Amino acid sequence: MTEAAAARALTSKGQRTRAKIVDAAASLMFHEGVAGTTIEGVCETARVGKSQIYHYFSDKNDLVRAVIESQADSVLGSHDPYLSNILGWETWDAWRNFVVDIQRKAGCVGGCPLGSLANELADSDDLTRAVLVRSFQRWEMAFLDAVQQMKDLGLVREDANNGFIATALLAALQGGLLLCQTSRDVAPLQSSLNGAIGYLRTFAA
Repeated sequence: MTEAAAARALTSKGQRTRAKIVDAAASLMFHEGVAGTTIEGVCETARVGKSQIYHYFSDKNDLVRAVIESQADSVLGSHDPYLSNILGWETWDAWRNFVVDIQRKAGCVGGCPLGSLANELADSDDLTRAVLVRSFQRWEMAFLDAVQQMKDLGLVREDANNGFIATALLAALQGGLLLCQTSRDVAPLQSSLNGAIGYLRTFAA
């Protein structure tokens, strides 16, 4: 059952408690890593008992998968105002500036919440990896739709391959975020995004 489906099956109070647990776990996993996050730590941060956690999640892996879906919702939600409402090339510049500004304000610490989870969990159990795959597919679809919007505006040629471009944009974003986090400098991220947007511009109509 996905996080959204599980939440719908709960009472309003249950949804709030479950969300509080997921938020606490997400914060701990972002700062301490998944391996460094314990059920006891989640209990302390969320101010709940173990019995409450095990009421909503069968084990730590189940909680981890809920965190992945929650982080995907959060990350995609922050990018959505840009990617779902493409007005022209200026939207891509605004999106790039938005991404870079987030990292600058964070001191280039932490990187992408979803990317960090993927780095740690991509070789874990198949069910968790499948949740990661779905999350990145959602992000890739957002880029694919954004490229299609450029076509609909007559700004990108119809022969451009939406899928290739969407993958290039996502890869540039994730790679740029990793370099930004490692170097503690937004310059690699800005260069990576400029390169991806420049690649899109090669298909300008």
